[in-house]
Amino acid sequence: MPRGKKSSEEIVGEVIESAKKATKKAGEKAEVAAKEAAKRADTVTSEAKKAVAKATKKPLKEEIYFQYAGKEINKDAVIKQIKEIWTKELNNKVGEIATITVYLKPEENKAYYVINGEVSGSVDL
Repeated sequence: MPRGKKSSEEIVGEVIESAKKATKKAGEKAEVAAKEAAKRADTVTSEAKKAVAKATKKPLKEEIYFQYAGKEINKDAVIKQIKEIWTKELNNKVGEIATITVYLKPEENKAYYVINGEVSGSVDL
């Protein structure tokens, strides 16, 4: 064989060796990419768990009592009375209430209300 020329076996061997190196590099890059994807998935999973925990928290239950001159008035009881007037006396539905504003006047033993900015009245405390 003339000098500087390679045999077909040598060329095939070099091609095979080059393919092995390329395959090894591709495998290493794929492994790095897989690790990065796993890290991202862990982060997303962690954030999703936090979001679910936040969304499933129980709502805060609020109770308000007004005490005056030996009486105790519960906010929920006053609102219940107002809703009963709205539904039973005024023939409306509770779902139609957008706002209720209540003014307590203990010296008159009354709670004055305004529903949806239009309907007003009072209930005894």
